[in-house]
Amino acid sequence: MVTKNTHIGLSLYWKCQIIGWGLVSLLWLYIALVRDQFTILQALVNYVLDITICVGLTHGYRSIALKSGWNLLGIKKLLQRILPAIVMLSVLFMLIMNLKMSFFIYWRQGVNTVLEDLSVWNPVLITGLRHMAIWVLAYHAYHFYIREVNTTKANAQLSLIAKQSQLDNLSAQLNPHFLFNSLNSIKALVIENPKSARRAIDLLSDLLRSSLYEKEHLTITIAEELALVKDYIELEKLRFEERLHTDLKIDPSLENIKIPPLSIQLLVENAIKHGVDKQLEGGTVQISIQKKNNHVVITVKNPGVFQEENHKGVGLKNLKERLFLQYEGRAIFKVVSPAENMVAARLLIPIENA
Repeated sequence: MVTKNTHIGLSLYWKCQIIGWGLVSLLWLYIALVRDQFTILQALVNYVLDITICVGLTHGYRSIALKSGWNLLGIKKLLQRILPAIVMLSVLFMLIMNLKMSFFIYWRQGVNTVLEDLSVWNPVLITGLRHMAIWVLAYHAYHFYIREVNTTKANAQLSLIAKQSQLDNLSAQLNPHFLFNSLNSIKALVIENPKSARRAIDLLSDLLRSSLYEKEHLTITIAEELALVKDYIELEKLRFEERLHTDLKIDPSLENIKIPPLSIQLLVENAIKHGVDKQLEGGTVQISIQKKNNHVVITVKNPGVFQEENHKGVGLKNLKERLFLQYEGRAIFKVVSPAENMVAARLLIPIENA
């Protein structure tokens, strides 16, 4: 037989009620002992009754407010309800406190003053107005704050879902785009060099397998990305042969830094398609991965003349959108011409702690 111990503690609301009114009633306890000369027993009974009256009134108000849905109202409509409610609570506070005082007069002196006390409007009303107003306003201010926090959280969650959906859509575009360009390369090899075409198909199979596995991740390590890039370059070398050369320079300490998948591959692909392929003698694609000011700086250079239309394709547009969504404007991508017959695509990605 298994026994399960459960401990049901007081909620935050009841803790605030008991502690809050308990502290407020300490002043009235002091007055009863010093000014009104109550006995210890009378003062303690008075103290308990004060707390009970205040808790009872405010809890009754809370029940009505929750049942009527006042916590869901705007400020203007809420004020139209709570201002009369504060007045009513204050009047009730005064009448009940007067009844309580009649009880103590009868206890101490044996005189019944109930009817007289109920017909007298005394300064206790001002005390009731002050305390009930503070409680009601604090109660609704707290719930208004909680509502705003929950709304902000919900909006943030919706924004995150929308952002994730955008990233998923962008990732879904990568494989068809990559496959289309690779098949074009293989098509040229089928006629020129069937043996190389078979090797190209094997490489493409490996590339697609890798890209599909990485599709579920928003980021991969630079080492994993470079493995993909090297396979892609080998695939392209089967077509370009001696016309395509590469030069890779990487800071070894950056290999485990994470970046968006296919980001370097897209730059290399663009460099070959719009650079090396346009040169009769081919050329060298230079890949540099270094660290600068807490950023990974990825630079891919290729021979050629900078033309704006060459950098408006689906792949680069996709990359820019992914960078904006993932890094919220903190990643930078630009294409420049650092020298004559040279184009450089530069990518700056912030290094983020795991």
